[in-house]
Amino acid sequence: MARIDELRLIARVARMYYEREMTQVEIATQLGLSQTTISRLLNQAQLEGIVRISVNIPQGVHSDLEENLVKKYGLRDAIVVDSINYEDEKNIQREVGTAAAYYLENVIRQNEVIGLSSWSGTLLAMVDAMQPVPRKPNVKVVQILGGVGTATVQMQASHLTSRFADLVNGTAVFLPLPSVVGSEAAVNVLVKDENVRRAFDLFPYITTALVGIGAIEPSTLLAASGNIFSSSELSTLKEHGAVGDILLRFFDINGVSMDKYIRSRVISMDLEQLRKVDRSIGVAGGKRKYYAILGALHGHLINILITDHFTAERLCQEQE
Repeated sequence: MARIDELRLIARVARMYYEREMTQVEIATQLGLSQTTISRLLNQAQLEGIVRISVNIPQGVHSDLEENLVKKYGLRDAIVVDSINYEDEKNIQREVGTAAAYYLENVIRQNEVIGLSSWSGTLLAMVDAMQPVPRKPNVKVVQILGGVGTATVQMQASHLTSRFADLVNGTAVFLPLPSVVGSEAAVNVLVKDENVRRAFDLFPYITTALVGIGAIEPSTLLAASGNIFSSSELSTLKEHGAVGDILLRFFDINGVSMDKYIRSRVISMDLEQLRKVDRSIGVAGGKRKYYAILGALHGHLINILITDHFTAERLCQEQE
């Protein structure tokens, strides 16, 4: 076949496929060619520059930042949402929570064991934005941070877990203890309770973990719950380089645990367990939490990040 004839056939197949929206089978039948030949000609159309495919990114979508975050921090995935004000924590919680809701609606599988943190305003926003998920059999939703707090906010932790379980047609497993107790000895006694063991025994089987990422200073919701460390303990953590926490397990800028600097009084999944979860999703954003998010990424405490575009831009510009 002469070169001009080959180009003519390639162009004709390309127009039939892209402009007339015919299937490869329909084109093959009309032209008397095999489907394999049609597929080869369509590939050749791109190589010859006859067809140029471009992706027009809609305003407010940050695919480039998502790809850069995945590459820079070795993530499994990243979702970056548009936000108006880097310091408007409420707005960022709402926007990031909505994005997390959409993500979860599409990725939950049957037989999932989903770990859910307590006392996270962003996760509450996620649940408020979430639509019911088509039934997936045998889903469990497990509290992985003690969900008992002061009476005024107790219902929020319970709502987070029970409502999420309802939305995914799953079974809720509560961790019926405070997040922070009086002593390490108390932890050792309390975790032996049969109702508490129901949650703890599921930790190794969790397939998806949803966690907030906290700064050193507790959020309004966490502080109201009463599940906080003393000022002197927080000062000690700061002095030794702590930048934030996940599940009230504090870490430094490299994601290294700070447990050795304070007594272990926390009722939650630990950071090593979190690292082993197949999908460990950090849902957080805003200026106040930047270094906590950075530390979580450096320590590979999470492998999926859902955040705002201000935070994402800073993370991508961060020097090694």
